[in-house]
Amino acid sequence: MAQEMKSTIFDLVICLSNVVDLVSPALVDHHKRVAYLAYKIGTELGLTAGQRRELALAGALHDVGALSLAQRMTLLEFEATHAQEHSDTGYLLLNMFEPFASAAHIIRFHHVPWDEGRGEEFQDKEVPLGSHIIHLADRVAVLIDKEQEILGQAKGIVKKIQEQSGKMFIPQVVEAFQDLSSKEIFWLDASSLTLGSILSREVMLGSVELDIPTLRGLARMFHRIIDFRCPFTATHSHGVAATAKGLAGYAGFSQRECQMMEVAGFLHDLGKLAVASEILEKPNQLSPEEFNVIKKHSFHTYRSLQTLGDLDTINTWASFHHERLDGEGYPFHFAGSDLPLGSRIVAVADVFTALTEDRPYRQGMSGENALKVIQLMADKKALDHDIVALLRINADEINGLRIAAQTASKEEYHLIEKSPYL
Repeated sequence: MAQEMKSTIFDLVICLSNVVDLVSPALVDHHKRVAYLAYKIGTELGLTAGQRRELALAGALHDVGALSLAQRMTLLEFEATHAQEHSDTGYLLLNMFEPFASAAHIIRFHHVPWDEGRGEEFQDKEVPLGSHIIHLADRVAVLIDKEQEILGQAKGIVKKIQEQSGKMFIPQVVEAFQDLSSKEIFWLDASSLTLGSILSREVMLGSVELDIPTLRGLARMFHRIIDFRCPFTATHSHGVAATAKGLAGYAGFSQRECQMMEVAGFLHDLGKLAVASEILEKPNQLSPEEFNVIKKHSFHTYRSLQTLGDLDTINTWASFHHERLDGEGYPFHFAGSDLPLGSRIVAVADVFTALTEDRPYRQGMSGENALKVIQLMADKKALDHDIVALLRINADEINGLRIAAQTASKEEYHLIEKSPYL
């Protein structure tokens, strides 16, 4: 069952950016487009391979701090207002994962205008050149009309950017963009339906392969981006990860498999990034249409992680957490032997964690009451009877793991919520 992780960090980042952009058709490929534009401008400016890679990472993640659909749509306006808050949030979320510290610093200032040189600093901090590159790339991306033929738009976009040279944008970056803009390939790639493949070919070279500790750190960062949009879900994935890892140990999984199980717990709700936070935070009953949107999230988790073939086992464990043994789950309607043991473990961990959490429409249950509900679900063949028995026998230990994990996540959430940057 053990597997080598040959996917690169950049592969997984592109996977994340794909899901983030699914929240609205208007946003599809936005992060990849900014990553591509920034990378090419960096190349034109003669930046090093490492600097260009940081630009691509920053571009692929630049709007992760925009936690609602309303925020994201506002950022599609050329002269976006109130943009610094999401930049600061993105910085705080990413800076917690050390390999992304440089990209986080770029993202923190990516809406600072050049303002005739005054944009060299912001709030007494030096603004990196990369931030100004991302700013221009981001604004070029929002000017591209995906419904219109791209080459016919090029001159108008260049003119709009030139008008802001020295104002919104640093002149040397505008000049590099102008030089690139004369090449049709630049525009055709930027608007290509295969932009992800183009980026991977250019940027992944030299990327570090994922080992389990790095993957765990990256998965924890993903959990913050997924869960910190809403105070009611801020600790959910960490609770599922800890519970699933504990159950896997009691089920006889190896140490490596338990670590993989923890990663699956962190990633199981990745697809919820495609669900507007306005739906996730709704305090009363969802409409049928809204519930259909929610039901898509495990599908989005599966299809997004499916692009990373080396994570097949983790993907299977993570994505089937709403399937039921009786075949009445969603979205695949797998049943019985079609559901791997790891998927059954994540399903139990997800229900147990959800029941013990406060939600907008109810208070969390005690561990004892949650076990009663879970047992009823097992009796109805919604959950695996043997895994539920493991949870019941080891309830105190596993509940302790869940509480410790969720307490740690709550502290991280409050650090961001109360940050002086916001």
